[in-house]
Amino acid sequence: MDRSKRFWNPYVAGVALGLVLLSTFLIMGNGLGASGAANRIGIKALAAVAPLHVAGNAHMKGYLQGNPLDNWFVFELLGVLLGGAVAAYTAGRLKRQVIRGAGVRVVTRLSFAVGGGVVMGMAARMARGCTSGQALTGGAMLSVGSWVFMLAVFAGGYGLAYFVRRQWS
Repeated sequence: MDRSKRFWNPYVAGVALGLVLLSTFLIMGNGLGASGAANRIGIKALAAVAPLHVAGNAHMKGYLQGNPLDNWFVFELLGVLLGGAVAAYTAGRLKRQVIRGAGVRVVTRLSFAVGGGVVMGMAARMARGCTSGQALTGGAMLSVGSWVFMLAVFAGGYGLAYFVRRQWS
């Protein structure tokens, strides 16, 4: 089967994402975002190995009040993972593999993925929000800052594509 035909139709996926965003506004009164959940889970994990460090940090200590599962962002993150698995399964792409270019080693591909994830995570904390929160929630609320941010993200992606294109050839 042609690899390009195994992806979801982008229009169907876009409508589905829009309906998810609308339902979060209607049901929860909030939009979408992922960094809040990752932050809560990360601080709870850090508290398990370095409790004195977390207790001594006023910002982190505030996240330890109550159960981390009391926050709806955690369930949103679990839904994203479940939704990704369902989407991959229904598209016939749920396999244990690392997709990469022919001339790229697996360790190189994984290094790029982990490095990019770490940079994005740090940037999300510095910006006090993630790309999905800015693009989806802020864009849906017609926030000028969110639209400027997303234009900058796309411009940066296109600018960087030239330099990383060889990873896929």
